[in-house]
Amino acid sequence: MMQAAKNLYAYRELMGVLAWKNITLRYKQAYMGIAWAVIKPLTLMLIFTLVKSFVGIDSGAIPYPLLTFVALVPWIFFQEATSEGVGSVVGNANLIRKIYFPREIFPLTTVVTKLVELGINMLILAGLMAYYGFMPTATMLWVPLLILYTVLASLSIALMGAALNVYYRDIATALPMLLSLMMYASPVIYPLALVKEKLLINQAAGEWSNTLYTLYTLNPLAGIIDAFQQTILRGAAPDIATLLPGMILVGVLLPISYMIFKRAEAYFADVV
Repeated sequence: MMQAAKNLYAYRELMGVLAWKNITLRYKQAYMGIAWAVIKPLTLMLIFTLVKSFVGIDSGAIPYPLLTFVALVPWIFFQEATSEGVGSVVGNANLIRKIYFPREIFPLTTVVTKLVELGINMLILAGLMAYYGFMPTATMLWVPLLILYTVLASLSIALMGAALNVYYRDIATALPMLLSLMMYASPVIYPLALVKEKLLINQAAGEWSNTLYTLYTLNPLAGIIDAFQQTILRGAAPDIATLLPGMILVGVLLPISYMIFKRAEAYFADVV
């Protein structure tokens, strides 16, 4: 992993060029341009708020639209960065055939590029917080670390997925659908407190309740979303017990994903 960091530093200018290319290509021929980065989270927030009016999800003292938007900020970043990262190697086939450089630059650049849209959504969030009368607190200093953790979680899937997608193109087609389903196993529409109440307090699944809750928190986004909500809206530090299972999973999966990518890298030019 240290060698990977050195390679990425050595090719940092190339990463900058590729990142700029990704941004310009994404919005160059879109009439609404960067506005699409705004429309998606706001539309989902409005849809979930409408659903909440029928289902009756308890958001406590925090307005439900604000609670949901905070959840959507890391979720949309993770979903889109991972999906586009998986297709990044195949999408740059021409470059791969012409010249050698560390191929992990492609998924990494794609993930980093999505930070631009994340920043836009954070600005929208600031406006929503002002509208609802929520003032930022010192606990928001946790947010950069949570974003870094989200980047690593995305890369743990994107690196392996990008390598496999070179040989099995169905990966890039199936992954967005799987990630959409994964949203329902993450506290986006409902708060994590509801899951805790059902499983840890009410023991809704009987003797399996604690085990199911641990499995639920193995999803890194469960801890990430809850931590975003805690630090931004509740003025509290992240719950380490909630973050830990997902962090362990990412810590194990990321090196394996990178190793698979590097082993497959030598044959990309022949297959892509």
